[in-house]
Parts: sequence; C-alpha cells; structure tokens
Amino acid sequence: MFKKLLIANRGEIACRVIKTAKRMGIPTVAVYSDADRNALHVKMADEAVHIGPPPASESYIVIDKIMQAIRDTGADAVHPGYGFLSENMKFAQALEAEGVAFVGPPANAIEQMGDKITSKKLAAEAGVSTVPGHMGLIEDAAEAIKISGEIGYPVMLKASAGGGGKGMRIAWSEDEVAEGFQASKNEAASSFGDDRMFIEKFVTQPRHIEIQVLADQHGNAIYLGERECSIQRRNQKVIEEAPSPFLDEATRKAMGEQAVALAQAVGYTSAGTVEFIVDGDRNFYFLEMNTRLQVEHPVTELITGVDLVEQMIRVAAGQPLEMAQDDVTLTGWAMESRLYAEDPYRNFLPSIGRLTRYRPPAEVAAGPLLETGKWQGDAKAGDTAVRNDTGVFEGGEISMFYDPMIAKLCTWGPDRPTAIEAMRVALDSFEMEGIGHNLPFLSAVMDHPKFASGDITTAFIAEEYPEGFDGVTLPEADLVRVAAAAAAMHRVAEIRRTRVSGRMDNHERRVGAEWVVSMQGQSFEAVIDADHDGATVTINGDALRVTSDWTPGDQLARLTVGDKPLVLKVGKRPGGFRLRTRGADLQVFVRTPRQAQLAELMPEKVAPDTSRLLLCPMPGLVVKIDVEAGDEVQEGQALCTVEAMKMENILRAERKGVVAKINAGAGDSLAVDAIIMEFE
Repeated sequence: MFKKLLIANRGEIACRVIKTAKRMGIPTVAVYSDADRNALHVKMADEAVHIGPPPASESYIVIDKIMQAIRDTGADAVHPGYGFLSENMKFAQALEAEGVAFVGPPANAIEQMGDKITSKKLAAEAGVSTVPGHMGLIEDAAEAIKISGEIGYPVMLKASAGGGGKGMRIAWSEDEVAEGFQASKNEAASSFGDDRMFIEKFVTQPRHIEIQVLADQHGNAIYLGERECSIQRRNQKVIEEAPSPFLDEATRKAMGEQAVALAQAVGYTSAGTVEFIVDGDRNFYFLEMNTRLQVEHPVTELITGVDLVEQMIRVAAGQPLEMAQDDVTLTGWAMESRLYAEDPYRNFLPSIGRLTRYRPPAEVAAGPLLETGKWQGDAKAGDTAVRNDTGVFEGGEISMFYDPMIAKLCTWGPDRPTAIEAMRVALDSFEMEGIGHNLPFLSAVMDHPKFASGDITTAFIAEEYPEGFDGVTLPEADLVRVAAAAAAMHRVAEIRRTRVSGRMDNHERRVGAEWVVSMQGQSFEAVIDADHDGATVTINGDALRVTSDWTPGDQLARLTVGDKPLVLKVGKRPGGFRLRTRGADLQVFVRTPRQAQLAELMPEKVAPDTSRLLLCPMPGLVVKIDVEAGDEVQEGQALCTVEAMKMENILRAERKGVVAKINAGAGDSLAVDAIIMEFE
C-alpha cells in the first residue's frame, strides 16, 4: 500500500479523500492556495503545501506546482478528486513519468473518454447508443449556427473538456446559438484551459441517469447500480438519488452492461461514471464518461456499502477487486442535496462571504456506516441515516474563486419516501447564516408533489419554477401548526421577560393566554392553556398539543405539534420571530388582541424604487459592457456580463429604455447591489 497520498484538490472532496486515507492508515498531503490557507482540508491533512495565488489557473491546475509539492513531500500516490486536474491526461502522464501512482484511470483512457467528441465516436464503435450531433470541432459562431440548423433545434452547446455545467448552453434558435457559443467558449477556457466546442441534439423531456463502474488492473469490471441526476439547474446537478425511481431491472442491467463494455473497450481502471440520457420509453443514449470520482458518489456508497475512494486507492495500488457483479446488491434508497452558495431569491446568483453560522444536522448511522460505506448489520424498518460531506466550517469564507458548493447533505432510508422525509428534516435542521444559500429551494423540491412521485426530467426546475424561486407559501394546515408553535414559544419568551431582575415591586408583568399570530398575510387567534410539560394551543377551534425544550435564544427549535414533529429555524424580531421551515421564510408577529387591532392601522413600508437602475445581483467581475450612455435598449437586450465563481452571467434589460449613465467598466470588481448603470 502507498506510504503517502497527496490530494490534488480542495474543499469537500479533499476532506472526503482524507477521511478514507486516514482510515486506511495512509498519511495525507494537502495543497492550498492563498485563499485556502485556513481551509478545512488543510487542517485535516497530515501535511500541507502552498501552491500559489487564489485563481485555480495559478495554483490548483498548474501541473508543475503540484509535481513540486509531490517531490517536496515524498508522496508516492495522488488522488485528484473531481474537477481541476482530475481528467487531465498530461497530469496523469507527468505522474507516471515521476513514478508516482495516479489514483484514477490510465492516461490513454482519460484522453479517449475525457474528450467528449472522441468518447462519442468510441461509444458508437462499441455499439453504445449515442445522441445525434456534430462530433467535429467548431471554430466560430457562424459555423455553430450552420451546424445547429442541420441537426435541428433545440441543440446543446458543449465544451469538449467540460464538466459541472461549465461551458454548456441549450439553444432554441440561431440568436441563442450566436450569443451562447462565445460565452460557453469563454467559460470553458477559464475553467479547463480548453475552449473546444461541439454540438449535439438536445433530447426534450429527458432524464439524466448515470451508471457507476469500477474496474481493476486485472481485467475485472463491475457496475454498482445507477444514480438519478435529473434535478438540474443550468446543467448543474442539484439533487441526486440512488437508485432511480424510473428504471426497471431490465433497463438497469442493459445500461450497466453497456457501461462496463465501454470501460473495458478503452482499458479503463478505477472508478468511473458513464452518463446516459433516458427518454420516457426508457430508451437510453450515451452522453459522456467521467473518468473520475463523481460529486454524487455518496448515494451509491450508501446503497451498496462500497467505499469508492477506498476502492480507487486499492486499484491504483494494483490490488484486484474484492467483489464480482453478483456480489453487488442495492439496499434501500439514498438522497443527496447539494448546498450551494447561491441566492435562490436572486435567481440563484452566486453569493460569497463569511459563514457566520454553520451547524449541519448531526450525522447518524442507521444501517450503513457513514464514512466507510460498509454495512453494520441489517437495516430495520424506520431506520434512516444522515451524512454530510463538507469542506467548510463556521467562521470560514466562501471564496469567489471556486465552485459555490458548500456541502453535500445525504440521507438514507429503506425506501424512497423514508429517504425523502429524512432529507426534509435534515434540511430544516441545517443552520447556515452569513451568505445566500439554496437550503430553502432544496426544501421546496423535497415537498413538491411531482418530485415526491418520481415523475421528473431534467426540465423539472425550468418547468416548475419558470419565474425563479421566491419562497414557499405554506398551506393553511401547516401555517396553523407554525402559528401554534410560535404562540407557545412567544409565551415562553414573555415569561422569561417577566422575571428580569431589578423590576419595581408594583410593576408586575402578567402573561395572558390570548394571542394573535400573523404571518403570510393571515392572522390566527390562539388561546394557550399551559402546564409543566408543554401547552395546548387552540386555533380555529382545533386544540394542538405543543411540546419542546426550546428556550429563548436558541436558533433551532425542535417541537412536537399535534403529535407531529416540527423543526424551525428561529430568529428574533421585534414583536415576534423570523421562522424558516420547509422552504418558507416567515415573518411572524405574536401580539395581544389589542396590539393586533392597532397593527392593522399601521402603514406598510414601501421599498425604494430601483426600476431605473441596473444593480449588480452578486459579487463579481465585470467582463464587458455591451451598451453606451445614450443608447436606446430593448426588453431582453444584453447590457453587460458579470463573472462570478467561474460562471458568466449576462444581465439584460427588463424593459425598453435609454441608458443615462454607466458607472462600471470591464475589469471592475463589484459588490452586491452596486449600481452598474442608470436609465432615463
């Protein structure tokens, strides 16, 4: 086995690899940029080497700097994680020349499968069904438009070396091809150092389902079931699960066997993933092969009991697989929610800053062990597990230089409904403050009837949230439960306030039993009958028993309301609370009946008028300004491009108007809500 393992990556995946390496008794080396000097993966590793400035192009993807770190530390193996150099053939070759083991596939397999154009040709030769498209390289937008017309709209513009949604665009017209082609090339160049593009037919109403393969250096290869990855936004996966609720056993077997055949055709070793598009009739088409560990690998580990990182290390060390295809069993169901530093209330634009509060739900092993993936006995009905793979900590910073993913929250249950319910509770219990994040949106998806039914495609988010996400409106039954909880919590807080020291003897404050709880445009009259064990809150004639150990100041409340659990994130507000649950962000006021009567007479505060301003929606760098002062612009016209977290965002005019003043230029670094331009 290896004497020392260097992880050529950062963040969550570096921490994940370090955990398994430590369990295997292998010392680890972390590498870090200036921005990651105090990062979690640096603290977890046995050694750490500084490799340069924050931009990945000057640190994490500079092969010479990684090679020097290897020489300086004497590492004899390297795990690349995902992204960065994980699918870089030249990096694998450099390691081979240095006599250092690459914990991944051979360089020739990376070359053949890592390039999307070459991989499609090889897949077709191997008899794998492929999506119609243009496999040759495309030089400019004019050629892209011509090819797109021949294929037929809609088409997918893709970077040949792409991944993680970078350099990908769906185009439904010539105008969208012309506009998206250059933006995709720019993203590909900045993220991968390779701006080659190709085009393929976009299959409408598709599911994105991938097969996990594992192969050793002795000719053995197996598949470990599939992952459903259809919940995507901008071609970036948001929620994954295993197995898929759509596949039957025959389709699973056919896809798995094709994936293994393709891996063996190119001499593949290590863990890899073969991605397919699957239509409504379960016809599947090869999409690409990722020659690395996938972000969503934990859901496969949770249903198979196989630690994929451990298997990658053992394969790289020349050991044969310890299991055959018949040994692979799928037990239960696993969900993964990707927590991103992006603000769903601002159309999911990137958010950076310091994590002033970061308290994930407690990790729980029930059935599968969390870090090893191995099973500890039989899972019982009602068992659930919670796992959180992360690379951040409370007080740490989310940088503008890297991918916005904060953590991967995973749950496991004996069946899909149980796994989903476990995820709902885990999301409600996840405390995160200081930045914009997508926790509310993830909660909304978990409660969406279409998702719960398993009737999903890659168009789910676009179809179900066409105007973006502006929070969840809870049904009245849920509001009543929240109102009962708020009333009981307010009473507890009021009692504590009556006990303040130093009060005058003749100014005793009494806490009444009648309250009016207002939220989401509704008011509920609540009557509280309290005792030592809790309170019975009567609303609309229904008596709800409320019990909890919540005390004022706690930012998370776990209650039982009407014999059902309720988890609330709690923030104090004058006259009430800010309560968040199941994707809803509620401003809750708890008043006496007289206070509620007077509150109805208060005027509402009007938000400032920003209709004549173009505000920067996220911290970022201005790439270009497309208009000048005095220009007349039309609705939907591109005004400027702002880059943040390796993604280019085109800001467009909301309505027709004339540009009065431009306050920023290309190269400027802007904060949220900075004024880019003004209109007459």
